[in-house]
Amino acid sequence: MRILVVEDDVNLNRQLSDALKESGYVVDQAFDGEEGHYLGDTEPYDAVILDIGLPQMDGITVVEKWRASGKGMPVIMLTARDRWSDKVAGIDAGADDYVAKPFHVEEVLARVRALIRRAAGHSSSEIVCGPVRLDTKASKATVNGMQLKLTSHEFRLLSYLMHHMGEVVSRTELVEHMYDQDFDRDSNTIEVFVGRLRKKLGVDLIETVRGLGYRMQAPNDAR
Repeated sequence: MRILVVEDDVNLNRQLSDALKESGYVVDQAFDGEEGHYLGDTEPYDAVILDIGLPQMDGITVVEKWRASGKGMPVIMLTARDRWSDKVAGIDAGADDYVAKPFHVEEVLARVRALIRRAAGHSSSEIVCGPVRLDTKASKATVNGMQLKLTSHEFRLLSYLMHHMGEVVSRTELVEHMYDQDFDRDSNTIEVFVGRLRKKLGVDLIETVRGLGYRMQAPNDAR
């Protein structure tokens, strides 16, 4: 899962980004509204954390532009303002949630997890596919109750496929959501990670859809 953090406070941006990375997310950072708008407009994100009071372009304008151009990724707005009208303006502009400063980073992480789950049609913090359980809160996965030992890339791959269970996901989409903007992306590595993940799962849940990509689903849902 790939997250964009748009916050001009360098320390806060780093704090949020570090916490997200520790939770298994890929994170891109922007420090003003114009840079944030450009990244959100040109790169695919599973969620965005967006400050309202940004230089160059304020957060409300940024999210308005995204929505006007058809960008539908979940957006959490950060605001130091206490006025309820500012929060309403953010939601009306297209934001999905907001957090008032000061805040606990754990609260933002919980809201990010919830928005990503809901965007993918999941209501629980635990996603189940046959014997595989993905605990989005603890960032861990189990098979028949036994915890899997996964690398960061393997966990990101499993997490994305499970969030999009039953859907065919292309290699390009996986690459875009597993690596940050500065990573030397190679779609051929996805096949390697899929192979490793299949061995670790020990169950046949990841289907190769020839010419299209991969689909993960429980055996009784197989097509």
